[in-house]
Amino acid sequence: MRSVIKGLGVAVPDEILTNEDLEKMLDTTDEWITQRTGIKTRHKAPPHVSTSDLAVEASQKALKEAGLDKRDLDMIICATASPDTLLPATACWVQAKLDVPGIPVFDISAACSGFLYSMTIADQFVRTGTYKNVLVIGAELLSRIANWEDRSTCVLFGDGAGAAVIGEGKEGDSRRILGAKLHADGAFAEFLWIPAGGATTPLTKEGLEKGLNKVVMRGNELFKVAVRHMTDVVFELLEELGVNSEEIDWVVPHQANVRILQSLAKRLKISWDRVVVTIDHHGNTSAASIPLALHEAIEDGRIKKGQKVLFVSFGGGLTWGSCLVEW
Repeated sequence: MRSVIKGLGVAVPDEILTNEDLEKMLDTTDEWITQRTGIKTRHKAPPHVSTSDLAVEASQKALKEAGLDKRDLDMIICATASPDTLLPATACWVQAKLDVPGIPVFDISAACSGFLYSMTIADQFVRTGTYKNVLVIGAELLSRIANWEDRSTCVLFGDGAGAAVIGEGKEGDSRRILGAKLHADGAFAEFLWIPAGGATTPLTKEGLEKGLNKVVMRGNELFKVAVRHMTDVVFELLEELGVNSEEIDWVVPHQANVRILQSLAKRLKISWDRVVVTIDHHGNTSAASIPLALHEAIEDGRIKKGQKVLFVSFGGGLTWGSCLVEW
């Protein structure tokens, strides 16, 4: 049995934060941000909006596209690095807001690879016949965990959510998940992390003053590792599936940094015009970036039925993965 993406939905806040806005807040310039990241704008949620709010909005749209009622769901998996609360899981808040009690729900904490991790888990439950419809969500309010005094990191992040219903496929169905590969290496955990707020280093007044509850990133080291691992996991997956890179119609990567994406395309020997790039107006939305980019490429007609679409991601953990879907 092949599982398929039955429906897809996205949500972003109305407010747009431009590089010009950041120039007024930080010692930075539009030119500096654009040259180093490729980002021009990003969305920012107002104070009353939570991660689960965006997740619910995206989920409702995914259910509508799938032609399903919320009662058809058998499980919810929410990938996020910016949860509503440390306890319970954001998936529980989503479940309550969707009003679908009783089904199993849980969060995945795999940073920017979270959506691919969640898709792969859902794929296993569907392929084994355990569940028929699994709601997979990537939702982030990274503006809440960004250090707005650190110009090297805060300019990167945006808010948003994407959701997909993964379900049973039938003969001839499109949007088939052909396979996936996942990896991680905790030895590099401090390349991208939030130092305080967990059980090892509980958050204190001093920790708050030092910004230890915000994202800390070692960008140069991360860049080198990211490009290598993303390339390797793509070739690993394609070899297992017996697919050549020339057969890939579109690459939908995690939107981390335009220079990372350019290096990835070069190493994969895939032309730049086959890479879906939305980082210029979404920024880095972590677990939400792949569904946001995928949705845009579908809506504007780039991705068409029968094409092979490759997802690839890399994030804190370190985590990375790839997934191939025949649209």
